[in-house]
Amino acid sequence: MTITKQQLYKRQTTLEEIGEDGQQQLLQTKVIVVGCGGLGSVAAVYLAASGIGNIHLIDFDMVDVSNLHRQVFYKTDDIGRLKAEVLAAHIKSISPFVKVSFSTKAITKRNVLKTIQKTDFVLDCTDSLPTKYLLNDACVLQDKTLVYGSLYKFDGYVSSFNVPQKKGEYSTNLRDAFPEISKEAIPNCSEIGTLNTIVGIIGLLQANEVLKLVTGVGQPLVNQLLIYNSLENTQHKMKLKSIDTRHSERKRRISELFKNEDYYDAACEIQKEEWLISAKDLRQKLAFGEATRGLHLISVIEDTKTKLPFAVRKKIPLSKLKSENLKLKKNDEYVIVCQRGISSYTATQQLKRSYPNLKVFSLKGGIIDY
Repeated sequence: MTITKQQLYKRQTTLEEIGEDGQQQLLQTKVIVVGCGGLGSVAAVYLAASGIGNIHLIDFDMVDVSNLHRQVFYKTDDIGRLKAEVLAAHIKSISPFVKVSFSTKAITKRNVLKTIQKTDFVLDCTDSLPTKYLLNDACVLQDKTLVYGSLYKFDGYVSSFNVPQKKGEYSTNLRDAFPEISKEAIPNCSEIGTLNTIVGIIGLLQANEVLKLVTGVGQPLVNQLLIYNSLENTQHKMKLKSIDTRHSERKRRISELFKNEDYYDAACEIQKEEWLISAKDLRQKLAFGEATRGLHLISVIEDTKTKLPFAVRKKIPLSKLKSENLKLKKNDEYVIVCQRGISSYTATQQLKRSYPNLKVFSLKGGIIDY
């Protein structure tokens, strides 16, 4: 069956605010979606279906069974496959007029400026705080618009940052709302959980921002941060004011930050094998009763009520972990556990910095793989 653009986009071009001209603008637009999880998969699919002409997907992760409850464009058959590859294939199947490409390399300080250089919009669909600041700063330096989305349990946050204004100026950015990367451990969705519907809502709102910005319809979330609560079904808009008086000042300031900031994210780090313990080895230790002979299991999962497949000595949320407050025995052995082995590795690093000779290990892959 031969499908035409007129047929595919008929319901959209019927809107007089969009029309054929607006549809043509969408087809000429290039978008990069960073993160193909709950936010990115929804935003990318809806943007593709709306007729965004060029979409580049970036995600290094693979589909996991725990993703399926909110990342609804993946199937059980996709478990173990690369998210970006699966999502790109889905987009091709529904949107023949969209050019879609993908990368499975993590976005980093080294490659970010080159990556976003030729795009029109960048969608931040990550759950990594350092990566959010990396994308924000790169977009300011490259004069690109960043459509921001984030989640916390039942809440979602959306804004359009660094949007061109009159006389060469640009709207506010992430650092106008939150000037510095928090030094505290911020749990992501895998650690603290999230309701699947809020994920879809925020992803759709991000896609909606792009459509408004491209076609000039409506009022995008410029100089304001939308905060949506799915339990109360309420939304608030927090007004944002630029720290800098001119965009040139902003670029100089953020250029200095970009030079000095490492944007470190433990989730993207290659973990040291000597600091890890496999599920198999831990089971063996527990089977031989080592938990009663100097082996201590510590959970750093934020929700201390999370059910664990084994008994632990302590439950300390990562955000509250302070090595100096722990009473550690230098001859004993410690295994730190979390959901996916990311927070536990961060905690292991923290303990190793304070006690280099301590026998402390992170459970590889977390309790999900146990």
